[in-house]
Amino acid sequence: MKKIEAIIKPFKLDEVKDALAEEGLAGMTVTEVKGFGRQKGHTEVYRGSEYTVDFLPKIKLEIVVSDDQVETASKAIIASAKTGKIGDGKVFVLPVEQATRIRTDETGEEAV
Repeated sequence: MKKIEAIIKPFKLDEVKDALAEEGLAGMTVTEVKGFGRQKGHTEVYRGSEYTVDFLPKIKLEIVVSDDQVETASKAIIASAKTGKIGDGKVFVLPVEQATRIRTDETGEEAV
């Protein structure tokens, strides 16, 4: 099993969710996060005063999939989250040692 963590722009969440559903992937954890990468934030003007926005709002998706679904899920996320502009985000794939469904005590891929 693998855990896919994706950092995307907030307005792309529905498109990514729909793309994953089309691939038959259900279930995800969504967290509102803030951060910056190479773009290192930007400056804005509010009521005549300029200020720096260091941390930009992002969405973090977490999905646990079987090994054979990793490429499908990653491609769906990338295709639906891409705008071609700076700050589109990142996709990380991490190994998952064990998973247990609390309600039924199922373990491994059955728990996902």
